[in-house]
Amino acid sequence: MGRKSLKGTRQLEIIKVFYKVAKKEGYENTSIAKIAKVMDINPSLIIHYFETKEDLTYGLIDYILERYLLIYTIKQKDGITLEDLHHTIETLFSKKWNLLFDDGLFYTFYALAFREKRIKEKYKTILDSLRQGLAALIVQCNEKKLIAVKDPQITADHIFVLVDGAYFYLSLENDNKAYTERLEYYKNQAFQILGIEPAVLAALSSAS
Repeated sequence: MGRKSLKGTRQLEIIKVFYKVAKKEGYENTSIAKIAKVMDINPSLIIHYFETKEDLTYGLIDYILERYLLIYTIKQKDGITLEDLHHTIETLFSKKWNLLFDDGLFYTFYALAFREKRIKEKYKTILDSLRQGLAALIVQCNEKKLIAVKDPQITADHIFVLVDGAYFYLSLENDNKAYTERLEYYKNQAFQILGIEPAVLAALSSAS
């Protein structure tokens, strides 16, 4: 068996601690020295893998993209089912999905995208990859005649416009009940866009 890359393992460890510190203290207040202190290592070891804080930021955004794309795992070996698509939409409009990446850091990096070309490109990659992944699921469901979506790519785009807008709005909501109700409403709108009837949704929900 091949030996796991120490470089990759150490880099991921540093990235995770960077995320933890930045989430707690804010991106602007996070430094390589603070990360090293939390890890109880010399700052030079971090610099060996990431020369600057910006390099750490790029690494974190790449890591988040990998986590986001796990949503498109198909459970059945013989291909996609309507349950897979249902699960994907349920996950997109859930607190679990929203908590994959801290809101404060997400929008901090989003603001940086207007000033830094590389971050802008990485955010574009994230958003395009998520849309393409959902479009691919819709195409597969179309081919199996589970749904009948006219334009999978545009439909996926509409759903992610709904996702992006929903979470920005809900990040301002302090009432948990109102948060849950609005999230449920947006999720049902996504199912309507896909043309999945309420009766089918009820059956899928009871089966999951």
